[in-house]
Amino acid sequence: MRVTMRIGYARVSTHDQNIDMQLNALAGAGCERIFTDHGLSGASRTRPGLMQARDSLAAGDTLVIWRLDRLGRSLSHLIEVVAELGRREIGLYSISESIDTASAGGILIFHIMGALAEFERALISERTKAGMWAARARGSAIGRPAKLQPDEIEAALEALEQGVSLAMAARQFGVSRSTLYRRVRRSAEAAKTAKAIGAPQVARLCSKVGRATS
Repeated sequence: MRVTMRIGYARVSTHDQNIDMQLNALAGAGCERIFTDHGLSGASRTRPGLMQARDSLAAGDTLVIWRLDRLGRSLSHLIEVVAELGRREIGLYSISESIDTASAGGILIFHIMGALAEFERALISERTKAGMWAARARGSAIGRPAKLQPDEIEAALEALEQGVSLAMAARQFGVSRSTLYRRVRRSAEAAKTAKAIGAPQVARLCSKVGRATS
């Protein structure tokens, strides 16, 4: 009979971040194997370490993480990962939040998170449609290609974070791919500047660009 295992996963967004705290916590939680990703943001779709960790898991095993944001790139993505683990009869344990899907309390928390993710998707869809109609209305009124406004940029970024392609987002907002790409890149540069001069609110808003284009 196969003995169940605890497999750990750790991630840092930049190469100069120290991953030792996560590794020590995972080892302390009884992880027999630990996989890591260095220099990859949560928005990165390809994470070799996470793929290896998931491939190493079997029914009855538990995936252990330091914190929930180390695993999912968004709330909806986190729910998808947990659902996939559940279908394979694999548990998830988050050390910082003390969430264990093997317990009734842990399952309840993820049911609540699933409802919140659905609400989040509905809000993003509504904002995306509103931004699209606003862009079309401006384009019709002035007889030339519409330019994206800040609120539409934010709505577009939220759509990109949910997996909408750049081409599809550009069509939805009535602009070219190059126009949307330029605005996204410009906002990413603004995020770096905002952090440098200590403007946290602006930095938080603009950092969505970096997550969407990572």
